[in-house]
Amino acid sequence: MRRVVVTGIGGVTALGDNWPAIKARMARGDTAVRTMNEWERFSGVNTRLAAPVLGFSTQDRYSRKKGRTMGPVSCMAVYATERALADAGLTDDPIIKDGRTGIAYGSSFGSIGPVIAFAELMTQGTSKALNATSYIQMMSHTAAVNIGLFFGVTGRIIPTSTACTAGSMAIGYAYETIRWGKSDIMIAGGADELAIAESAVFDTLYATSTRNDRPSTTPRPYDRDRDGLVIGEGAVTLILEERENAIARGATQYAEIVGFASNSDGKHATLPAPESMEVALRMALDDANLDPAAIGFVSGHGTGTEWGDIAETKATQAVLGERAPIHSLKSYFGHSLGACGAIEAWLGIEMMRDELFVPTVNLDAVDERCASLDYIMGAPRRLAIEHLMSNNFAFGGINTSLVFRRV
Repeated sequence: MRRVVVTGIGGVTALGDNWPAIKARMARGDTAVRTMNEWERFSGVNTRLAAPVLGFSTQDRYSRKKGRTMGPVSCMAVYATERALADAGLTDDPIIKDGRTGIAYGSSFGSIGPVIAFAELMTQGTSKALNATSYIQMMSHTAAVNIGLFFGVTGRIIPTSTACTAGSMAIGYAYETIRWGKSDIMIAGGADELAIAESAVFDTLYATSTRNDRPSTTPRPYDRDRDGLVIGEGAVTLILEERENAIARGATQYAEIVGFASNSDGKHATLPAPESMEVALRMALDDANLDPAAIGFVSGHGTGTEWGDIAETKATQAVLGERAPIHSLKSYFGHSLGACGAIEAWLGIEMMRDELFVPTVNLDAVDERCASLDYIMGAPRRLAIEHLMSNNFAFGGINTSLVFRRV
């Protein structure tokens, strides 16, 4: 089996689109969460909180012809991919178009605008907003398709639409594709755009934070006083490459992917099962051929929801013991759904390279029902580690775990 390394990274997040900028803001304890006053008209939704990407537009960057099939989620995904390919030194490389490069990309849904247009058609009998590209913008695999169209990728396409695990699952499937010799390079990642619909989904489950007048104090993953999650948005693309090919062309290697696992609970649509989560984590370690003690840090899913935090920490402790240092980056970015696994993989790699891991913001007192772990609180932690585990869990009982090795 071939080895797989990360040779390029590009992203769009609510705290910036490059590591130095994001790093500086996290070091100050900044979060992207804000009160969405424009949501006041939605009387049926309790939360008014979100973590939007502000000031992002590709209108002047991409031609109308190039952009006509893209909604906001695809614009972010294509832009992140453009940056990642440039970072990898592959922008004009023939390998992108000759069939040896593929795409694995996830989102929980497509763009919301065309959904509204179709709803108008169904309820009012007509819609002026519908056009020939409405479905392409709306479909769940719109990000993967638009990346392929924009860059002329002719290899295999693996769209993942698994909500909160879409980004990490895409990275995992891309890793396996290269490992088993089906592609030499894979464009992998996840994206999602912010809309009231996403927040409403969790609001109906009483899972959103309603600290509407105190946005800087929420979400609070693993904290005793947490009251729910906050929805965010963004996109991150990783360029994965067969290691020998990367070495031959002198590419930068950010990290090596050495383990991946995914499974499902098969029990309940929304209630997480720690037993199945535990199995996924053990499978990822087996895939990486590592003992639990080899994991130096855990990038947790940590949404700030009651049962999610409890189940995740119990599974983590069962596999790694009480010594495992852990944080949740959703305390900074909110829950970006299909993008979160890719965002957390990117920033986890960067922190592993810098040997400095940020704390979970707003984690003041760990909920006693959460498992005993080494929660990073209050201040950054200097750690020189060899292996990072990044975990995500989604509705439908879908679990993923990635293991990265320092290069």
